[in-house]
Amino acid sequence: MIRLQNLTLQRGPQRLLEGAELTIHPGQKVGLIGANGAGKSTLFALLRGELGPDAGDCLLPADWRIAHMQQEVATLDRLAVDYVLDGDQQLRRIQSELIAAEAAQDGTAVARLHIELDNADGYSAAARARKLLAGLGFSTEQMERRVGDFSGGWRMRLNLAQALMCPSELLLLDEPTNHLDLDAILWLEDWLKGYPGTLLLISHDRDFLDSVVDHVVHLEQCKLTLYRGGYSAFERTRAERLAQQQQAYEKQQTQRAHMESFIRRFKAQATKARQAQSRIKALERLEELAPAHVDSPFDFSFRDADKVSSPLLDLAEGHLGYAGKTVLQQVKLQLVPGARIGLLGPNGAGKSTLIKTLAGELQPLGGYLTRGENLVVGYFAQHQLDALDAAASPLLHLQRIAATEREQVLRDFLGGFDFRGNRCDEPVGNFSGGEKARLALALIAWGKPNLLLLDEPTNHLDLEMRLALTMALQDFAGAVLVVSHDRHLLKSTTDEFLLVSAGRVQPFAGDLDDYARWLVDYRAQQAAPAATAGGAPVADKRAQRQAAAALRQQLAPHKRQAEKLEKELGSLQEKLAALENRLGDAVLYEAARKGELRELLAEQATCKGREAELEEAWLEALEALERLQSELGSEA
Repeated sequence: MIRLQNLTLQRGPQRLLEGAELTIHPGQKVGLIGANGAGKSTLFALLRGELGPDAGDCLLPADWRIAHMQQEVATLDRLAVDYVLDGDQQLRRIQSELIAAEAAQDGTAVARLHIELDNADGYSAAARARKLLAGLGFSTEQMERRVGDFSGGWRMRLNLAQALMCPSELLLLDEPTNHLDLDAILWLEDWLKGYPGTLLLISHDRDFLDSVVDHVVHLEQCKLTLYRGGYSAFERTRAERLAQQQQAYEKQQTQRAHMESFIRRFKAQATKARQAQSRIKALERLEELAPAHVDSPFDFSFRDADKVSSPLLDLAEGHLGYAGKTVLQQVKLQLVPGARIGLLGPNGAGKSTLIKTLAGELQPLGGYLTRGENLVVGYFAQHQLDALDAAASPLLHLQRIAATEREQVLRDFLGGFDFRGNRCDEPVGNFSGGEKARLALALIAWGKPNLLLLDEPTNHLDLEMRLALTMALQDFAGAVLVVSHDRHLLKSTTDEFLLVSAGRVQPFAGDLDDYARWLVDYRAQQAAPAATAGGAPVADKRAQRQAAAALRQQLAPHKRQAEKLEKELGSLQEKLAALENRLGDAVLYEAARKGELRELLAEQATCKGREAELEEAWLEALEALERLQSELGSEA
């Protein structure tokens, strides 16, 4: 297990942790949350052994293998699939030694290394690496490209795949969803649910945390507080705790005021001096309870537009794309005030192409795009962060678009985005990605838009800012069209979805759960063997009937296998539920029952590993069955 005892951690003059205590048991999946700069990433560095505690202890099992997502790319010349395979260092060692042994014609060493390679699942490693890359959105062609050919966001995906490839007992992931679209996030959720080791996860995506973690550690005021459940459970429990803390604080303040009043009145009177001195000592001993400061540092809204047109924008028979390449065809879309639309669709389907066209960054290749007379677009995309003037301050950025406004009004407005005091006057070049995103949103909000086009607006934003943005969008009177991997934002701010897929833009009738199921079917179709190219000779009827009969015979064992695996999986999940119920008993964690706890945790880890294997086998059996059924249907 991981145990932090009386831990103090300091970076320069800033104390991040002081007397912190935390115990994490094997197999637990824990979300680590806290304000930016609170010390989450520094705590990860401590667990990786890159720095030591300033006081106290950080204890981990000596034999644990630790995997983490690197923030930099070590090499640019490796092929993507090879770069991912490099994450399994033991595999690479065996392969290197095997090459040397074969070159030296050392038969004994070759035999021994082939056994090691088999034990390390080395023969399936390349297939597993490609499966990871596919889940994170890489095409077969991209897997064979150089790492240096990818943009920064795609390189982060490669680093994530490399971390997942590494066999480990402890997996540390710092903001893994920052550069992922919704498709890849849904895939990553499923992968992490099946991970058998201990997971520590830093994330600002509340739905992702709710889906993956079973505990939350909150880093606040130099302390670590462990909560059971996901992020939503953390919010409820913490709210109750803060309410109790506030009541205790108010009671203490009343007591303190009474003591101070007594001291002021009677300290100078000889007959009351002794009682006054007693009150002073009691006041000194009185524990300081901090008031519950839970207010967000963000408080902003999008300023109301001066004028509005209806419709704001009308696209008919649109053919959208780039020079020489059509991405979307026959697009029909009308945006009116009050519209709340979320764009869904697989990676590369054309969501950003649609938004760029509506924003005016791309011209339609065909069709009719009519803009309302009073249309004012507020467009947010990640590339706009790079377009900010690195030498200019937030105040200067705002003054450039509001030259006649008083400086104090602009400072007050920027304060709602947590740019206060000297921070208003600092060059943007020193800002983090989250601060640049906040400034870009502030400039949009000042411009009084009546149409917001938002392409992944929550990238780099922390939980508090995401909540503030969600509330501001709920109050916005204009139209909103948004692409986001943040499901909470989509669920809270949109009324309808459009699906961008196969070159079309069409209404999507379901919710985000339905979309997740749609994605499973879509991936299965993409993975299925390509249809025979046009122009091939048509098989005769007799051959077709024979092929169909053979396929029907193949269906039976797949059906039996799927049913068998489903039954075994159900029994195992019942066993896991019983184990987790026993592990929820607080008495079990007493010192006298240490042995029993260890056995239960080991059994739980074994069951979870088996559960992941069964789920994968069951899904593969179902996919094979569906493929065969599809082929039979096409034969009919």
